[in-house]
Amino acid sequence: MSKETTIDTQELGEKILQVIKTIYDPEIPVDIYELGLIYDIFINEGNDVKILMTLTSPNCPVAETLPVEVEEKVKSLDAVNDVEVEITFEPPWTQDLMSDEAKLELGML
Repeated sequence: MSKETTIDTQELGEKILQVIKTIYDPEIPVDIYELGLIYDIFINEGNDVKILMTLTSPNCPVAETLPVEVEEKVKSLDAVNDVEVEITFEPPWTQDLMSDEAKLELGML
């Protein structure tokens, strides 16, 4: 009998969040999670991950590179099988989506 190492989706979700919190919008000194750019993270039984995210604007200068960075960093986790990052502008990003931590960092509180 082989012993399989299993990781539950909640634990994996926390690891994914830790990785996402290392990714910053180059124009704003706050990570993309605290900015409110991550709308949802889905993980299936096969540890395939789908991340629904937005950008601060459709013309964001990192529109091409930021989703790729998210995909590559999340895919680097051993427990993750595959990653798909989907960009949406519904609902559009607003400063209201930022955490209090991000607003404090940017002097908005």
